[in-house]
Amino acid sequence: MISRQTLIFALMGTLATSLAVPVSAMEGLTGDVGAGEKVFRKCQACHAIGPGAVSKTGPLLTGVVGRPAGSIAEYSYSSVMTKAAGEGLVWAPEKISEFLTNPKAFLPGTKMAFAGIRKDQERADLIAYLSTFNQ
Repeated sequence: MISRQTLIFALMGTLATSLAVPVSAMEGLTGDVGAGEKVFRKCQACHAIGPGAVSKTGPLLTGVVGRPAGSIAEYSYSSVMTKAAGEGLVWAPEKISEFLTNPKAFLPGTKMAFAGIRKDQERADLIAYLSTFNQ
């Protein structure tokens, strides 16, 4: 029997996959999965993604597109991320793009020590790549 949480995450993954197009339309860009895999190299020191991946310094990113913020039970989030999660932050493509532009400006006090990805195309590519791990 499938648990309620598993079902919710599966449905959110389906929704997130359908949301991958609007971020591209919003920015006038189409994300390229192959290029996004290369952009992910900037993330992999702290994050893991894919089957069997686990959280590292940063939380697991498998299924992140469309997932509620702060929802990996095994990860210890910053108080500001926990607060944002409580206020309903969901990692829709446009929110991921905003966050990745400048994480500390988007969420002052975040533990993420990454300066951000300034290029719109790189963010669109990365979000396209992340979206492939929502199925």
